[in-house]
Amino acid sequence: MLHGSLTALITPMREDASIDEDAYARLIDWQIEEGTQGIVPVGTTGESPTLSHDEHKRVVELAVKFARGRVPVVAGAGSNSTVEAIGLAQHARATGADAVLVVTPYYNKPTQEGLFRHYMAIAQAADIPLIIYNIPGRSVIDMSVETMARLAQAHKNIIGVKDATANLTRPLHTTRACGADFVQLSGEDHTALSYLAAGGHGCISVTSNIAPRLCAQMQAAWAAGDLRTAMAIQARLLPLHDAMFCESNPGPVKYAASLLGFGTNTVRLPLAAVSEATGARIRSAMVEAGLLN
Repeated sequence: MLHGSLTALITPMREDASIDEDAYARLIDWQIEEGTQGIVPVGTTGESPTLSHDEHKRVVELAVKFARGRVPVVAGAGSNSTVEAIGLAQHARATGADAVLVVTPYYNKPTQEGLFRHYMAIAQAADIPLIIYNIPGRSVIDMSVETMARLAQAHKNIIGVKDATANLTRPLHTTRACGADFVQLSGEDHTALSYLAAGGHGCISVTSNIAPRLCAQMQAAWAAGDLRTAMAIQARLLPLHDAMFCESNPGPVKYAASLLGFGTNTVRLPLAAVSEATGARIRSAMVEAGLLN
């Protein structure tokens, strides 16, 4: 089962916005060495909206290649076109990914019935474990617990959710409706520890791009019943979480990663590099967390 600290990987880029494959390899090696228990390429943080389909597939291939089976690879495979999502999921399976992360379709605002049919079509067409990515702040729609339970019961490959609602009653209701084995991963760094207390199994984290050891240690401390240590790490990470989301993700985390030597401070339009003031705030938070001198 997927659990613990998983990283929603950035896609490192050079100054011309081309993909920096060498930096990606070094980032993945470092993540695994620091204790990250799974990697998630080409999600929101990986700038999937502005990667071409060929680039998207290449990044998944690289993640599988560089992970070398040491941790699970959960490949982003979402689209607001069901046909496109099926193609991405099938490619992830053929490449050797362990699971796919499929975001609720954005912009076209399907009904709950439309959501059910969308995920069922993907699950039936691609024989790979599927994690629902519920993020109403970006997709506008919110998959109901009832629809999620219906999907979990209808297809064995629909195994869990990345929950970015920050609603801490949601995992309680999801466990009741979907069962204790349905994987629940927080998609919101600030509430990662509270999510565990409400029945979650881990976090797909933005902050762990730059603080993988601390994020992994917090998850491990909780699993070991060491609540005092887990809370201390959470308090240490708080200014870092704040800084990572003071402008649109992944701008701040890409700037932070560039300070650690993983690519440049480059994001693709319509995103823009963080402001000078934001850069100073990020650097200060990294120093406070012990990530920079």
